[in-house]
Amino acid sequence: MLDLGRILLHGAILSGICSLLIMSAVYFNPRLVRKDLPRDIQEATPPLTRKEKLQALAFAIPFFALCIGIPLVSALTLQSPSNGDVPFLALFIHIFGVIFVFNLVDLFILDWLIYCRITPRFIVIPGTEGFAGYKDFGHQFRAHIRGTILMVVLSLLLAGIVVLFR
Repeated sequence: MLDLGRILLHGAILSGICSLLIMSAVYFNPRLVRKDLPRDIQEATPPLTRKEKLQALAFAIPFFALCIGIPLVSALTLQSPSNGDVPFLALFIHIFGVIFVFNLVDLFILDWLIYCRITPRFIVIPGTEGFAGYKDFGHQFRAHIRGTILMVVLSLLLAGIVVLFR
């Protein structure tokens, strides 16, 4: 019942699109992700302006729609080998797997490689050049652990929706 190929494919699609969206937002204005940055950087930068909050929302809405929509559609297209209903646990694992692929790409490629290791100029908020937070691998890891807990809740909710509407 576990279709690892489909999980990886749909997780890769989710990862590619969402990674592009995140990097576009940061390239557009690195302050848009201020709330997700380490404390030293947050403390050195003023809160987002009303205009920046609207800009962040313009990136956040499609991001969250993709994070919900792609795993949901992926789960809705699952077929049971016996042509019966796909069990809730299988739906949960499938949805969680698709989202978790993105979580791993986000941690290892976006956060640890690009953000912490390479740190291109366009991600650095002016006035925070050289801050230790840009190399804080631990901050990124802790954020992803918290994100994984939210992913479990989201996966349970989406699996429940699939069961109800199938």
